Amino acid sequence: MSTFGAYFRLWRVGWVLVREGVVSALPSEGLPPPVALAKSFVTIFERSKARHQKRSDRLAQAVERLGPSYVKIGQFLATRPDVVGVEFANDLSQLQDRMAFFPSAAAKANIEGSLGRPISELYASFGDPIAAASIAQVHPAEVDSAEGRKKVAVKIVRPGVRQRFAHDIEAMYLVAHMQERFLPSSRRLRPVEVTKTLEQTTKVEMDLRLEAAALSEIAENTERDPGFRVPKVDWERTGRDVITMEWIDGTRMSDVEGLRAAGHDLNLLADTLIQSFLRHTLRDGFFHADMHPGNLFVDAGGMIVAVDMGIVGRLGKKERRFLAEILYGFITRDYIRVAEVHFEAGYVPGHHNVESFAQAIRAIGEPIHGQPAETISMGKLLTLLFEVTELFDMATRPELVMLQKTMVVVEGVSRMLNPRFNMWKASEPVVGDWIRTNLGPKRIATDLKDGLKAAVKLAEAVPEIAAKTEKFHHQLLHMSEHGLRFDAETAEAIGKAEARHNRSAKIALWVIALTLLYIAWMLS
Repeated sequence: MSTFGAYFRLWRVGWVLVREGVVSALPSEGLPPPVALAKSFVTIFERSKARHQKRSDRLAQAVERLGPSYVKIGQFLATRPDVVGVEFANDLSQLQDRMAFFPSAAAKANIEGSLGRPISELYASFGDPIAAASIAQVHPAEVDSAEGRKKVAVKIVRPGVRQRFAHDIEAMYLVAHMQERFLPSSRRLRPVEVTKTLEQTTKVEMDLRLEAAALSEIAENTERDPGFRVPKVDWERTGRDVITMEWIDGTRMSDVEGLRAAGHDLNLLADTLIQSFLRHTLRDGFFHADMHPGNLFVDAGGMIVAVDMGIVGRLGKKERRFLAEILYGFITRDYIRVAEVHFEAGYVPGHHNVESFAQAIRAIGEPIHGQPAETISMGKLLTLLFEVTELFDMATRPELVMLQKTMVVVEGVSRMLNPRFNMWKASEPVVGDWIRTNLGPKRIATDLKDGLKAAVKLAEAVPEIAAKTEKFHHQLLHMSEHGLRFDAETAEAIGKAEARHNRSAKIALWVIALTLLYIAWMLS
C-alpha cells in the first residue's frame, strides 16, 4: 500500500505541475525525443491562465495547491542549485512561506500536549497568530518573570504536518530512485542522498527543541561578537511542538528605507552581516542557513538579530580549511594550489589530472582580477567553481552547496544595504585572521595536538579492536568451512517481500494508466 500510495501521490504532483504550466516552462534542450514529445503533448492539459504567468508564479501556484509539505520541499531544493539548476533554484527561493493560519484552539492544544501544563499557567496572555509558515506559526504572548511581565514570541508546530510530510516524502524517494535508475548522469548528484538530507533536515526543523538548541549554541558562540545576536530561549516553555523565545522589537533588514529612517548606518550593517556569517562558518563551523532578509532584524541599538534557526549548516575542520584555501588561492592566483586542495580533500577523483583541473580553475579566476573589487561576488565565484567541478566528476557535497547558497543570500542582503559593497574588503579581517591562524605555523601545532588526541583514543581502543578482529577471524574460518547460508525463514521472507513489491508496482502502474485514459476520455 505504501508503494501504491507513493505512485498515486506522484501522479497527483505531476498533474498539478502540468495544470499550472510548470512542465511546459521546463527547458527542452537536451531532452530525448520521446520525452520532448511527451512534454509537448501534456501542455494541452495546462490552464489557459498559466500560459500568461511567469515561471516563478506558476511554481508558486503549484506549490500552494500541493500544500505545506511541498512549500518546505521547494525551499529546500532552492538551496540545491546543483540539483535543480540555478534558474529554478532562484525561482524556488522566491516561494513565500506564508500559509493560512490554523486555529488558535489547535495551537493551544499543541502547547498543552507538548508541555503538559494549561495555557493559563504558562502565559499571562496569549494572542492571535501573526505569521504562519509551512511548518509552524507564531503567536505573541506575555509571561510573568522576576523582572516583571515581558512579551515573548511563541512558535507552534502545525497540527498533522509530520504525518503529511511522511507521506509526501515517499513520492520524493520514488522520484529519486527512478532518477538514479534511468538517468545515469544524475547519479553524481546523489538524488537519493539529497532526499535523505531533505527528510532529516525537515524532521529536525519539526522538533522545536532542536531549534532551541541551535539558538542556544549560536548564542554562546557569538556572545562576544560585535553587532550580532539571536533571541534568548525560554526553556521552561519549550518542547517538541513549541518554542518560546524573546520578542524582538526591530526593523526587518528587507525594509531598507525603514532602517535608513531609524538612523542606522547601512554600510556598517552590510559589513557586520557578512563578517558575522564568515565568523560562524570559519571559526565555529556552525551557521544559520536561512539568512534571508525576512529572518534578520535590526534593533534600536543597531544590533543584527537573526531569527528562525530551523535550518542550520555545519562544516568540519577539513571543509573549513578547504573553503579558506580556495579563497586564498584565488586571491593570490595560485590555481595549482586550489586544484591540489580539491584532490587532497578527495572531492575530485584521483584519475583526473591536477594541471588540467588547475586550467579550469584559472578560467574562473583570471576574469576576476581585472574587475573592481566591489563587482566581484564571492557567492558567484563559488557557484562557477561548482559548475566547473561537474566536468571533473566531483560528487555533490551537500554541506558545501548549502554554504554556497547561504553565502549568495547573505552577500545579496549586504549589497541591498550597500550597492557598492566590497565583499573582499569586508571579509578580509575575518578570512585573513582565520588563514593566518589555521594555515600558518599555528596549523602545525594544532594538527600535532589533534593527532596526539587521535593516537591516545586509538591506543585506548586497541584491546577492543583486537577482540573484534579475533572474533571476525573465527567467523571467516567458519564460513570457509561451512559456507554462507540463509535459513528457511530468511529465504521465505525475501521471496514474499519481492513478490509484494512487484505486485504493488504493477497495480500502481495499471491504476495510473487507467486514470490517464479516463482523463483523456473526459477531455475529448
